[in-house]
Amino acid sequence: MFGTKLFAHLQLTRPANVVTAIADILAGFAIAGMGVYLTSFSNSENHLFDLAWLVLSTIGLYAGGVAFNDVFDADLDAIERPERPIPSGRASIKSASIMAFSLLLIGVLAAAQVSMTSALIAFGVAIFAVLYDYWGKHQNFFGPINMGLCRAGNLLLGVSVVPGLVSEFAFIGLIPLVFVAAITMISRGEVHGKNKRALFGGLGMYLIIIAAIIVLAFVWGGKPFEVIPFIGLFAYMIFPPLIKAIKKQEPKLIGKAVKAAVISLIILNASLSSAFAGWFYGLLVLILLPISLWLARKFAVT
Repeated sequence: MFGTKLFAHLQLTRPANVVTAIADILAGFAIAGMGVYLTSFSNSENHLFDLAWLVLSTIGLYAGGVAFNDVFDADLDAIERPERPIPSGRASIKSASIMAFSLLLIGVLAAAQVSMTSALIAFGVAIFAVLYDYWGKHQNFFGPINMGLCRAGNLLLGVSVVPGLVSEFAFIGLIPLVFVAAITMISRGEVHGKNKRALFGGLGMYLIIIAAIIVLAFVWGGKPFEVIPFIGLFAYMIFPPLIKAIKKQEPKLIGKAVKAAVISLIILNASLSSAFAGWFYGLLVLILLPISLWLARKFAVT
C-alpha cells in the first residue's frame, strides 16, 4: 500500500519533465560563463556546489508546481483523466498539497544557499507556477505567457550563479518563454483536438526560436558552428510530430507533438549551452535527454 501511494505521489511530480528543468539550470550556468567548471577540474569546487544547490532548487520548484496543477485540476481530471493519481484515489488532495508546498519551499531555500538574487528568482518562479495552476492556464492570452515566465525564470535561476549577470542576460529568457508558451498553446487541443490556428501559431514560434539561437551563437556566444548539430536535432524532434498534428488535428497526435516538445526542452538548452560554452558542454547537457526519455516511458509527461 505504501509503495503504491509513494509511486502515485512521484507520478504527480512528472519526473521526465523535472529533468528538462535541470537542463535549464545547466544552460543558465553556461550563459553565465561558468561552463568551464564542468569541463575542467581547476578552481571548480565553489561553483559546482552552487550548481548543485540550483539543481536541487529547480527540482523542488518544478515538481511542486506540477503537483499543484493536479491538485487544482482534481475535479476536471475526474472526468477527463480518471487514471491520474488524485481522481483514482491513489493520492489525496491533502497529501498532494502538502507535498507540493514542501517541494516549492525546498526550491526557494536551496536557491537561497547561492544568493539572495537566486532566492528571489526561485520565489518568483514558485509564485508564477501556482498562479498558472490556479488561474493562468484558463486564460487564452496570459496562460501561455504565464507558463513561459516560469521557464524563463528557471533559466535565469541558472544564470544567477553569478548574480550580477542576471540583468545583462535577462533577454535570453525570452527564448524559453516563447517556446513554452508555444507548447502551452498547442497543448490545448490535447483532449478535444481541432485547434489548427494554435498549431500553426506554435509552428511559427518554433521557427522564431531557432532563428534566435542561431543569431545568439553568431553575435553573442562566439560559437556559431558548434550550435548547428544541436539545432538540427532540435528541429528533427519538434517539427515532424507537429506537422502530423496540423494535418489531422487529432488529440492523440497533438499529445505526441506536446510530448516531443517538452522533451526537446533539453535539446533547446543543449543548443543554448553550445552557443555559449562549446559543443562539449552541449553534449553534457544532452546526456539528460535519454534519461528524460526513459522516465517518459514510466511516467506521464502531460
